[in-house]
Amino acid sequence: MSEPATNVGGKTFFGHPLGLSTLFFTEMWERFSYYGMRALLVLFMVDQMGKTNGGMGMTAATAAAIYGIYTGMAYLVCLPGGWIADRVIGQRKAVLYGGIIIAAGHFSMAVPTTPMFFTGLVLIVIGTGLLKPNISAMVADLYPEGGARRDAGFTIFYMGINIGAFIAPLICSYLGEKVNWHYGFGAAGVGMTFGIIQYIVGWKRLGSAGEFRGDRATMLRDKARMNIGLVIGFFVVAALAFLLYNGTLTPAFVAKMLTGVIFGFAALFLLYMAFLSGLDGVERKRVGVIAIFFLAASLFWSGFEQAGTSLNLFAERLTDRHIMGWEMPAGWLQSANALFIIAMAPVFAALWVMLSSRGKEPTSPTKFALGLMLLGLGFLVMVPAAVRTGYDGEVGIPVGAQWLLMTYLLHTFGELCLSPVGLSTMTKLAPKRFVGQVMGIWFMATSLGNVIGGQVAGRFDSLPLPQIFGAVASTTAGIGLLLLIFTKPIQKLMGGVH
Repeated sequence: MSEPATNVGGKTFFGHPLGLSTLFFTEMWERFSYYGMRALLVLFMVDQMGKTNGGMGMTAATAAAIYGIYTGMAYLVCLPGGWIADRVIGQRKAVLYGGIIIAAGHFSMAVPTTPMFFTGLVLIVIGTGLLKPNISAMVADLYPEGGARRDAGFTIFYMGINIGAFIAPLICSYLGEKVNWHYGFGAAGVGMTFGIIQYIVGWKRLGSAGEFRGDRATMLRDKARMNIGLVIGFFVVAALAFLLYNGTLTPAFVAKMLTGVIFGFAALFLLYMAFLSGLDGVERKRVGVIAIFFLAASLFWSGFEQAGTSLNLFAERLTDRHIMGWEMPAGWLQSANALFIIAMAPVFAALWVMLSSRGKEPTSPTKFALGLMLLGLGFLVMVPAAVRTGYDGEVGIPVGAQWLLMTYLLHTFGELCLSPVGLSTMTKLAPKRFVGQVMGIWFMATSLGNVIGGQVAGRFDSLPLPQIFGAVASTTAGIGLLLLIFTKPIQKLMGGVH
């Protein structure tokens, strides 16, 4: 157990361990780099215009598939990233190395060549896998006593995430869309570099949080396994790159293949855990609920992540963004979700507390259902907006930005219902010896949702937009309603977990 770094020179960070400030700003700048680049990614890939350095001229289907693979893998590699930190290098070094690799990825994308663009995406995926799961583990490590103080620390930490996500599109999208795409990618790299610098400067504030605590013999054994895994991973990526380059595989096919792999692995693991690991009857029923929540979360994120693909394309091609004669970058609308989170998270937290004090707080299945229904309602808003544009795959009449803003507001409400409760509920449902692995399943749900979402967005130019948005709305809201109907039976399967 680590000692909390509460006082360094008698100082605190809003009454919390001073090390929280280091992790707060590291995560803020990492999310700045991630969301800044994300706001540009699809728009750059589909851009046909001859700017100083133009886009890649891809179809919406290809660009969306690549986006889905990239974002899906960024979450999927959190599993090996957490393992490497736990077994080989510790969370502290994992965050540092991850940040450096992420920055290298963004700067690679700032170089206007296709090989460097894809090299950058691969580097960002690897770096995110090292940084994202382990920086959250370090926040927890600052509070060995646990309790409400740790929860409050995470609340401050998550505010850093949303500050970075709010600022990033404003800067990166302006540079990318108005000046040069690669300047926007470079700005994301500069942001991550700021995060690395302050992380190193604030290293001592972390106390012993995130230090490697394994024994040397086990570490050397696992290091050898890690090296074998890295070699295998390199050859797999190289083989896929070669097959994609010569046209044997397409991004759309790889996305479908990845969908099957992720779903199949999660299904096999859940079946093993339920029937072959010696669980009792109550634990086995809870695994069934984990499977239900896995599918619900995957569906939610497949719709929510349309923000970076189909909704981003809608913002660029079919939204009137003129303000007093000046056209704002399409990516600026990507800041809406983070702004709404900052404004509404305290409201939702207070609402749950108030309802709990009255014995009326919704159960976890109910919150999942509400999240999906609100997501569906957001897409329902986009149906009449899409009809008004008359978009035929090439041209359409722009509509006001209020349509997208209302959609993002409803999606934020859905996120606040589903996302915070999801991780907490998974930890409560997981059998004690499977807690870490169930957390991996939660990451896989996000990964699967991103990959599926990319495939849905790929229909942007080939299907009528009202049909796409209507299908997403009816599917997500329909499954949400189904969850709501079966809330009581699901709650019984949870065996006392709320």
